[in-house]
Amino acid sequence: MEPGKSRLLDAVARRVAGHSLEGPYYTDRTFFDLDITAIFTRQWLFVAVDAEVPEPGDCSTVEIGPYSVIVLRDDEGGLRAFHNVCRHRGARMLDEGRGSVGNLVCGYHKWTYGTDGALRHAPAQPPDFDRDCFALKTVHVRSVGGLVFVCLADEPPADFPEVAARIEPYLAPHELRRAKVAARCDLVENGNWKLVMENNRECYHCDGHPELLRTFFPTYGYTRDSVPANLRQAHERYLRADAEMRATYERLGLPYALIEELHERTTGFRIQRDALDLAGESFTPDGTAACRRLLGDLPTPRLGHLALHLQPNSWFHVLGDHAVTFSVLPLAPDKTLLRTTWLVHPEAVEGEDYDPGTLTKVWTATNEQDARLVARAQQGVANPAYEPGPYAPTEYQVEAFCTWYLARLREELRP
Repeated sequence: MEPGKSRLLDAVARRVAGHSLEGPYYTDRTFFDLDITAIFTRQWLFVAVDAEVPEPGDCSTVEIGPYSVIVLRDDEGGLRAFHNVCRHRGARMLDEGRGSVGNLVCGYHKWTYGTDGALRHAPAQPPDFDRDCFALKTVHVRSVGGLVFVCLADEPPADFPEVAARIEPYLAPHELRRAKVAARCDLVENGNWKLVMENNRECYHCDGHPELLRTFFPTYGYTRDSVPANLRQAHERYLRADAEMRATYERLGLPYALIEELHERTTGFRIQRDALDLAGESFTPDGTAACRRLLGDLPTPRLGHLALHLQPNSWFHVLGDHAVTFSVLPLAPDKTLLRTTWLVHPEAVEGEDYDPGTLTKVWTATNEQDARLVARAQQGVANPAYEPGPYAPTEYQVEAFCTWYLARLREELRP
């Protein structure tokens, strides 16, 4: 076995269950490169929403480690994904961002591809040149309830269709495929991608989120018997709101039961429809809806929130009035892109039905607060004095994430 691989396997074997990972997982370039190979080129990754590419020719590019991928709506309205590399001499086809094209034209030597990826024109080639041999390289792509995922592997994880079938009924009433993008924000966090994901998987630190805690119950992760005295009043409010929401979900036929399979399978996920505090409608200071036009044909804004977490790189909050998506993309061992997108009803009018500042205020503030916490964590794990510490019981989802992550590394490293 290669010495480098042996060192990585030793680190995986050394890990103490219930404790945080060793420092090199977050700081070492070798681990970062392994993460790209074992995680980001093997798993289904959330990269966009259907609303970003609604019409034929609409496209969006996304950077995944050293890879660049084009997500495109083809001329027939189907979803396509291609490596953002010209088949001539490898030039990048499209710059990062969103746009609309008739054809994909390489800016170097004008090789031209259709929206199906087929090479249509290659100037000055010999008579025997076979264009069929030089189509753009495809990437697996799939929309799940309006959320767009890609997979760089030749053979994507076999369990993803099953996961998609289980979560789509939760998403369907919100009709995200018909929604429109109201806002998007890219935030570069000064921390490893795993720290970003771990931070999102617990509310142990949520007293640092005053805007979010107006409506998000701070008892997330606690059991009935473990709620501390200072949170019991909030827990009683939660139990009352939860009972009301369950009755509403039953009446409207909305699936709401918790499904939590975070480390038992290749595509780890968690989904649950849950109550919000105050008015219980949205992430706003008083909990009232941020958008007057509700998603889909939902009859009431008081639906709490549908929380979905999909490993390795995404989480979502889908409400009656809008949806918020979060995509985590690694840039370097100590830098990560967090892309947040807000979706509203396709006919909602900015300035009439919603105010962008109100719509985005809570999660913009929460993301910035989390970014500061992640940066502090990154500084700490890079310190030679750092050693793994124990998780609290409320951090069980962080432990599940690490268990899932290490299983993927073992699969990649095994002889």
